Amino acid sequence: MARSASLIGDPWSLLIIREALAGNRRFSDFVEFTGAQPSVVSDRLKRLVAAGVLRSSQYQDHPPRNEYRLTPMGRALQPVLIALSNWGDEFLDNGHGAPLVYIHEGCGQPAHPQMTCTHCGDSVDAHSLRVIPGPGADPDNVARRVSHATRSAD
Repeated sequence: MARSASLIGDPWSLLIIREALAGNRRFSDFVEFTGAQPSVVSDRLKRLVAAGVLRSSQYQDHPPRNEYRLTPMGRALQPVLIALSNWGDEFLDNGHGAPLVYIHEGCGQPAHPQMTCTHCGDSVDAHSLRVIPGPGADPDNVARRVSHATRSAD
């Protein structure tokens, strides 16, 4: 999670990705719809392109202007942003309601992402999950977690 947060965890990057998912491609649109200063948008676009979340292509020569499109890596962030948006709508709306509603094209109703087990299809939540070290885990971090879990269980 730390690697993901270091790339997309700041608010401006998330808002730029949100706008790209909505179909915006031009620098001026990212500035307008995120409310970020042009220098901030420029910095985040460079970072997201360098990381492979967006790709840049020039659409005008004089003056040179680029548009930005999501890569498959960037498009894969859609469920993450929808879940984050729905979480904010539920817990941070101050009684005003959701500023954006995601409608399922198939039935025309509001969509709320739900995690399911890819093996059996059951719904998954925090109470039905257990976290174990994966193949990319840092051995030192695993040892600290095991030690902490042992102390916490006492």
